[in-house]
Amino acid sequence: MRLDPVGRWLKLPPAVTARVAVTKAIPVRMRDGANLRADHYAPTLDAQLPTVLVRTPYGRGAPTSILCRAVARRGFHVLIQSCRGTADSGGTFEPLAQEREDGLDTLDWLRAQPWYDGRLLTYGPSYVGFVQWALAAEAGDELKAMATVVTASDFGPPTYAGGAFSLDTVLTWSALLEAQRGPRLENAVELLRGQPRLQRGLARVPMVEADRVTVGNEIEFFQRWLAEADPANPYWTQRGHAHRLPNVTAPVLMIGGWYDIFLPWQLADYTALRAAGRHPHLTIGPWHHGSAGLFQQSAAEAVAWFRAHTGGPEQIRDHPVRVHVGGADGWLELRDWPPPKSRLQRWYLGKAATLTADAAELPALDEDVWPTPDGTPDPSPTAVGDLLDSFIYDPKDPTPALGGPRLVGKIAGRRDNGPLEARPDVLTFTSEPLTAPLFVVGPVTAAITVRATTAGRDEDTPAPHFDVFVRLCEVDEQGRSWNICDGLARARPDHTPGTPVHVDLWPTAYRFSPGRRVRIQISGGAHPRFSRNPGTGAPLGHELELRKVRQEILTPSFVTLPLAP
Repeated sequence: MRLDPVGRWLKLPPAVTARVAVTKAIPVRMRDGANLRADHYAPTLDAQLPTVLVRTPYGRGAPTSILCRAVARRGFHVLIQSCRGTADSGGTFEPLAQEREDGLDTLDWLRAQPWYDGRLLTYGPSYVGFVQWALAAEAGDELKAMATVVTASDFGPPTYAGGAFSLDTVLTWSALLEAQRGPRLENAVELLRGQPRLQRGLARVPMVEADRVTVGNEIEFFQRWLAEADPANPYWTQRGHAHRLPNVTAPVLMIGGWYDIFLPWQLADYTALRAAGRHPHLTIGPWHHGSAGLFQQSAAEAVAWFRAHTGGPEQIRDHPVRVHVGGADGWLELRDWPPPKSRLQRWYLGKAATLTADAAELPALDEDVWPTPDGTPDPSPTAVGDLLDSFIYDPKDPTPALGGPRLVGKIAGRRDNGPLEARPDVLTFTSEPLTAPLFVVGPVTAAITVRATTAGRDEDTPAPHFDVFVRLCEVDEQGRSWNICDGLARARPDHTPGTPVHVDLWPTAYRFSPGRRVRIQISGGAHPRFSRNPGTGAPLGHELELRKVRQEILTPSFVTLPLAP
């Protein structure tokens, strides 16, 4: 057997063959006559073998081709297909629109191939994971297993995360797709220069012009996504597949990251499968969307998962949920997510920038129950309506995003928040040093009582249009503040001044060590991760006026942390 550095790096099981025959650019005809091109990686083994299908809009070259060859050497046919309108595939690429039909047509084509033995497996991250969900419910018993990585079955909710617009994700992805079709040298120079055109596009006001600034022309789906600003619109429900999850019977492996852009919605898919009586497996690691560690771990787990469901020697792990614990650099195995028997503890924001845990923890939860907080605070140790602090959010100089869940890895993840917390539009509330470990595992929520008014000439005028961004951090012994999880909520136009705004933060698993401090950040945004709130209620993309808003943070305001049982 020849050297196998890729297999060793990915921690794959030993190869069963050294030879893989590759047939490139195979035309696969769709129902409308379009030919989608695919590459077939066939191990030279005299045996019936299952098929791994990968459908992607990102081309079929490296590093995906390297992974396909490595997987084929483990005893799988691998078919990697370019989505319509991408690479050399025919038709027009309209994100999300035809993945169900094209996936089913590809399955029909597979059934006619002499090497296809009726056992289908699907693999892929992000959009490549979304196309798995498009196919899964109607693939029937042929679909033996799925490995979905940092993805979701419906892209509508993550596009409008918290009620804002996920500008950084959408525009950066749009630029990536356009770059695949453009001159390679020009795009390489743009990338080496730090993507200045993209940075100008992200800063553009009004947002409807951002695509032209970034790529030089209007992007049809970017414009449409600005216009279809409600994930409940038919546009999104017709393109999403969350409603199909109860009909998915194949075993599902889900791999996510604590700093991934899709994590809350990937976990919503997990919950939907569990509610339908399914038993998906879930792994969440310390990764962002493009982590090398994520690529490595997902390949290893997927191959083991596929072999276990197609007669291989691998065993399914006893605990279906496995999560990495930050602060401890270890892994925790669970029976379900969220963890059964967790207790909830409220941490109250106090005067003089303090943060205090409620001594009376909420009772342990029943295994089958996890509450959905309505944002209504219980009585707190402080008087209702006391002013804690205030700041002015200026959409002309929006509070920047620092680290956290971002599409591009070099700006994502865990960061020293010192530069962000030095801004006058960011408030912090910090606990005393912990005297015992604090082990947080599960969903994190906040209820922040806010009175928002127009900043400037009419300071007493209520401002109904504002955002609340909340971030949970750990402060180390050197005073550095490290982000753990966060989230944003766009206040409803009918928000009553002096009432709470409910914010769902990304979930987490984190152990705060004794001597460390817990910190909560409050601000009015995290641009460009979330589109700036113009303060006027203008439709997305049409921010012609930018209005400052003063936010007063009042009591009671708290963050609810789930404590490990």
